[in-house]
Amino acid sequence: QVQLLESGGGLVQSGGSLGLSCAASGRISTITAMGWYRQAPGEQRELVAEVNAPGHTNYKNPNDARFVISMDNAKKTVYLQISNVRPEDTAVYYCSAHDFAYWTNKVPDHWGQGTQVTVSS
Repeated sequence: QVQLLESGGGLVQSGGSLGLSCAASGRISTITAMGWYRQAPGEQRELVAEVNAPGHTNYKNPNDARFVISMDNAKKTVYLQISNVRPEDTAVYYCSAHDFAYWTNKVPDHWGQGTQVTVSS
């Protein structure tokens, strides 16, 4: 069993920066990719970005350079740096992880509990 623990959420002013981290524990040897999703009030959960063990990334919006994902594969810890945050970035951010095989659009096998990010204007 895999547990994912997010940290780093909170309140940030528009234009500021925020860093999220998520550490996996338990049976982590099978994790091949990790990522971040978010869910805004009244909206569906959506992908923000994912990264696999070799370091290949998949961003929902590759043209939005404000989001940078990285992963420490040895520690099975994934990070998300958000710069120049906007009020529309307000959401619950969920960490995710894939066991064994990973491909774009694959539904994650594990989810964290989520961390709230609120951007004030």
